[in-house]
Amino acid sequence: MTPARLCTLLALVCLALSGLSLATQLPVAQWAQALFVPDEDNIDQLLTHYSWLPRWTIALLAGGALGIAGVLMQQVLRNPLAAPTTLGVATGAQLALLLSTLFAPGLLVLGREWVALVGGGLAMGLVFALAWRRGLAPMVVVLAGLVVNLYLGAVSTTLILFHQEELRGLMVWGAGSLSQNSWDGVLYLLPRLAIALVLAGLMLRPLAILELDDVNARSLGVSLKHLRLMSLGLAVFITACVVSVIGIIGFIGLAAPAIVRLLGARTLPQRLLWAPILGALLLTTTDQLLQRFSGALPTMIPTGATTAALGAPLLLWLIPRLKLGGDRPHATPMLAAPHRRHPGRLLMALGLALTVALAASLLLGQNSEGWAWPSWAIWQATHEWRLPRTLAAAGAGTLLALAGTLIQRVTGNPMASPEVVGISGGTAIGLIGVVLFVPGVGLPVLLLAGTLSALATLGVLLLINRRSGFQPERVLLTGIAITALFDPLRSIVLANGDPRTQQLLAWMSGSTYYVDTTLAIVVAASAVILTLAMQCLSRWLDLLPMGNSSASALGVNVDRARLALLGIVALLTAAATLVVGPLSFVGLLAPHMARLLGASRARAHLLAAALLGALLMVLADWLGRQWLFPEEIPAGLMSSLLGGAYFMWTLRRL
Repeated sequence: MTPARLCTLLALVCLALSGLSLATQLPVAQWAQALFVPDEDNIDQLLTHYSWLPRWTIALLAGGALGIAGVLMQQVLRNPLAAPTTLGVATGAQLALLLSTLFAPGLLVLGREWVALVGGGLAMGLVFALAWRRGLAPMVVVLAGLVVNLYLGAVSTTLILFHQEELRGLMVWGAGSLSQNSWDGVLYLLPRLAIALVLAGLMLRPLAILELDDVNARSLGVSLKHLRLMSLGLAVFITACVVSVIGIIGFIGLAAPAIVRLLGARTLPQRLLWAPILGALLLTTTDQLLQRFSGALPTMIPTGATTAALGAPLLLWLIPRLKLGGDRPHATPMLAAPHRRHPGRLLMALGLALTVALAASLLLGQNSEGWAWPSWAIWQATHEWRLPRTLAAAGAGTLLALAGTLIQRVTGNPMASPEVVGISGGTAIGLIGVVLFVPGVGLPVLLLAGTLSALATLGVLLLINRRSGFQPERVLLTGIAITALFDPLRSIVLANGDPRTQQLLAWMSGSTYYVDTTLAIVVAASAVILTLAMQCLSRWLDLLPMGNSSASALGVNVDRARLALLGIVALLTAAATLVVGPLSFVGLLAPHMARLLGASRARAHLLAAALLGALLMVLADWLGRQWLFPEEIPAGLMSSLLGGAYFMWTLRRL
């Protein structure tokens, strides 16, 4: 099939769906009048003219614009995975608009697109800074972009938590809403996109030179630095314009250029022609399908969330087909960490630090009169709500640290963790689905659903990365793509007025507010028991990082050991995610910090990571409660803000 045939087929489907949708609005005989000169006394004609038709038009404009932006980014970076969403541009633009709405609304008067342009440009600048040492290699650029995307999304979630009333209308918009009540959005977007399209046409010949290597391009007298800067600036401007009007529309900018390339559009002029046409048809068709079946769905689903849910599987499909070339990562063997002959002292120091942190979390805090120092009266007054939160944070941090230690040693990848490789995100998908569509479920059912979701995520990871030999960056990119599937669900939850939204939002942010004493004791006791029980797995964990042949020669059934350990990882992640949400990064930090402190052997590594995981999560919970008192930052979100920064710093040093 050629791009022309696909676009023709999709255009016919889109027209058929649009005709059916329009037929439900008003009789066919009134279509012409409603579209051009609506009768002011006919409410159906007014709705068609001022709502349905602007929505249909802006879907075409936005889809085409994102297709152009995706082609420009992929051409400049020579990267088939580059797109406004995968590089964090859309999320940066959204965050800038949220900040301006809250703290500097006067900036919006100057032009929403300029505020969004600054946010998107800064996000892309951060991506380039993270990937600069690796020569902007395709895999590293996209990995950095997706990490920045997740991190800026966490910051946006923090703002929404603290300003729900002010940002209530922006929640639906941020999820990618095409709803219109006038032609203002179309009139705002159309001239800006027309100018951008003209500029892209003028840059067509210079951009085609980027298909050559840098040496040949410079020999033709082209300033690559200025050309790349202008092209990316134009792509960011297009994205900013779209985001400022309808919010984030996920993965259209990735899907349209990728599909037309796979169908034979090899040259830049062909991709610039067919990608925007396909992007416009994809977005409009998706929106028409969503409107047609929205009445049968139990909740409202924004169009942007739908396109993201459809685009993340496409990204997973493209990852194995990405050629690494010269950006293969340097191996970071697990056995290269410093080694302590007597880790007992380290464990005692970590245990003492955890004891101090537990005492501070239980006894030290603020009230309406300021800081209240530890006392028996403080304990009697606050232990009923401080104790469950502290125990739950410590237990969940321990479980995530154990899961992170297992997966790092099994894969030999020190940057792997349940959060980074997508296991936590996959678990969250299953849990949210059960909560939204199966009311009244209990904790055992949730644990089972989370475990099955985690196992399914692990299956996807193994399937996608088996042929590539589980290269670290490819595994991380796969995991972050899986986590991207979690964003549409979060958008759906935020965009609806469901009474469970507040509790779900708190859970997704990692709040321990709703944890009761019974659950906290169960989680903490399970963490202690599992930490001790896993000492019997230390032989496997010491031998597996040495490689398949060495481990097999020493009597380990490698396949069976890995399956058993990954099953335990799934269970640990599901249990921890139930308490502190999907994005805490403790599973990355605790094992990594334990290794840096010298706990290299598996037995010491497990114990040190468990203590560090509990310590980090208790401190995150306590700091989140005290930093902006009386407001609270949930423990999971607090640790993700700190852990995400650490992850980006680690990525910068690759």
